[in-house]
Amino acid sequence: MREAEPAGRKQSLVSHESRVPSHDSRVPSHDSRVPSRESRIPNQRITNMKILGISGSPRKKGNTETLLDAALKKAAGAEIKKIIISDLNISPCREEEYSEVSERGFSIVNDDMSVIFDAVTECDAIIIASPIFFGSLSAQMKTMIDRFQCVWISKNIQKKDVYPKRLKGAFLCASASRRQDFFDNASSIIKHFFATINAEYKEELFCPGLDTKGSVKNHPECLKAAGDIGERLARG
Repeated sequence: MREAEPAGRKQSLVSHESRVPSHDSRVPSHDSRVPSRESRIPNQRITNMKILGISGSPRKKGNTETLLDAALKKAAGAEIKKIIISDLNISPCREEEYSEVSERGFSIVNDDMSVIFDAVTECDAIIIASPIFFGSLSAQMKTMIDRFQCVWISKNIQKKDVYPKRLKGAFLCASASRRQDFFDNASSIIKHFFATINAEYKEELFCPGLDTKGSVKNHPECLKAAGDIGERLARG
């Protein structure tokens, strides 16, 4: 797959713990009001933004999902949809998907990827959240992204504009390691994914040194930074 990186402003908020801004107040790490994979809730201040959050962690309510929840909670007024990939039945990319796409330009394989294809169509902004596994994205997240091969074919081979609306995109990433090259590798994949779905790579948050479940709760600066991303995306 060949795709140029998207143009637009890239804002790197946190790429190493030493660069995370200090903050005294603590941000809640989880809010039960954050909707499940297909639920939607309006917040108090109504905007026209629809924000999609996708968690690629196999661990429920771990560091990755906690960061995503912090971002979605602060997206005041936006309509929120949250998807947890591990809750869905998604198969790896198959050979037939390299030669044939559906009439709409999506996958011909009938599984829960249709939930994600449709959710991306409906949203105005997308937040991708993944842990680092072996120096890259989680298997769940990479499987989802690989299934967008059909969209790449539709866009670049068939010249079909599957996602004509320009989206705003953000990437949240948690890692036990402190290696910057791991974050760089993961973000490069997200940039290509965003280019395929016509999303601007607008925000990123890298949180290193999170080696146990829930340890992000001891880093309020990371939760604050995630919440700030959600707030900015909600403003449009």
